[in-house]
Amino acid sequence: MVSDQDIIKYYKELDRSLFMEVNKRYAGIDAAFSIGHGQTISQPSLVLKMTLMLGLHEDCRVLEIGTGSGYQTALLAKFASRVYTVERIEPLKEEAEERLGEMGFSNISFKLGDGSQGWKEEAPFDRIIVTAAARRIPKKLIEQLAPGGGMIIPVGGYSQRITIVSKDEENNINIREDIPVVFVKLIGDY
Repeated sequence: MVSDQDIIKYYKELDRSLFMEVNKRYAGIDAAFSIGHGQTISQPSLVLKMTLMLGLHEDCRVLEIGTGSGYQTALLAKFASRVYTVERIEPLKEEAEERLGEMGFSNISFKLGDGSQGWKEEAPFDRIIVTAAARRIPKKLIEQLAPGGGMIIPVGGYSQRITIVSKDEENNINIREDIPVVFVKLIGDY
């Protein structure tokens, strides 16, 4: 298991301004900012909290839904063996892929598509993190979660909560809610 201290240390070292085209001078403020295309870079403390909630380990295969600027992706890729990230907006996907490549990450696979469908060809995943709010948890994401795996996903409409989904070794699903949040909507066929 990766220690919380290691994740927190890297989080503090990771320069958020590298993931922001505008408002760079506000990168140190714990708030969400627009990254264009109707999308946002989440507030740093929430990115950290969601990452810690995942319970990453060195052999983790992580599916990220909503690449955005790649800020969350960088945090995941530092501590997982492989990150598969899906973004539905092509310019964001291309910019994040270039940015993370320049940062030296070689353990990230990028896909342009509907995140609510996951990435069936690469499933199952040990961890899934969704960075957009779903009205309900997409069934295909639960199906792509490996036995013993976990998913973090904001769920709700106007009122959203971080939801933690775990799958035991017998494929039984446990769902519990955590903190209230505000995310952009998960767009997709689910």
